[in-house]
Amino acid sequence: MASVPSSPVLPLPAAAVREPVVAWFEEHARDLPWRAPDRTPWGVLVSEVMLQQTPVVRVEPAWRAWLARWPEPADLAAASPADVLRAWDRLGYPRRALRLQDCARALVERHGGAVPDDEEALLALPGIGSYTAAAVRAFAFGRRSVVLDTNVRRVLARVVAGEALPAPALTVAERRLAEELVPADDAGAARWAAASMELGALVCTARAPRCDACPVRDVCAWRRAGSPPDVHALRRRTQAWAGTDRQVRGRIMALLRDALEPAPAHAVAAVWPDDVQRDRCLASLLVDRLVEVVPGEDPEQPRYRLPAAVATAATDPTATTAPTA
Repeated sequence: MASVPSSPVLPLPAAAVREPVVAWFEEHARDLPWRAPDRTPWGVLVSEVMLQQTPVVRVEPAWRAWLARWPEPADLAAASPADVLRAWDRLGYPRRALRLQDCARALVERHGGAVPDDEEALLALPGIGSYTAAAVRAFAFGRRSVVLDTNVRRVLARVVAGEALPAPALTVAERRLAEELVPADDAGAARWAAASMELGALVCTARAPRCDACPVRDVCAWRRAGSPPDVHALRRRTQAWAGTDRQVRGRIMALLRDALEPAPAHAVAAVWPDDVQRDRCLASLLVDRLVEVVPGEDPEQPRYRLPAAVATAATDPTATTAPTA
């Protein structure tokens, strides 16, 4: 595609950004299994769900084991939710595992067990949001789409907008900027999506960008402005892990993943000393379909286990997809 002239949205030719980044990617791209020539659309979709808020180093072994066990959507659709949650193990945000199973069941029911390449069809699947739909189109089918994860957003914020980090939420201006940079052809667009994402993951990182290794350092607006600080810093919320509900939920899930039999209430109580917080977290796990109650002889002493029956996505009002981290 020919260079795009300067505009209020894109203040420099698109080729000045795209071409060096794609050339860098050709030399430095990681050898990841979901990029291999024998990858399947299902494998790409699984990778995108796993990579949401989880680093590649943790995802890769889990992805290989997952695809070995459930190589097609129909395989996952027929699995026990308890087995699915155990296989998800410590990837974090275990609701993603059940949403992925809901997605597999929808693929079987609506698409004959195949992943569609149509954006509307992808967005209609349980748990699939705009980022994941665009990523699957680009990386599974080589189709043109606007792929905007946190890595791509950071690259565009620095190189073009001159900001240290993008705004906490995706803006209309960001979307327009990203659209102007995407090549018109399918193959070029898919390559640009992968290259810009990889640059953000390996070089243009959030905390310690390696500007000396960046292929677009000479045109980077942020660097040329003297690398100013993050103007959105006060709007970002950070939360320590220790003592959070996420930690408590994780401990309960770990107990139930390892248990051969339903865990009695006293065993669940032992995972966390704060009764109020623990009970709140247990209740939220029940609502999220991640845990179920097994009535015992004593109604005052229920037992808990991972879900045994397949639930449907329609029962999960929280089924949304977060951008890949």
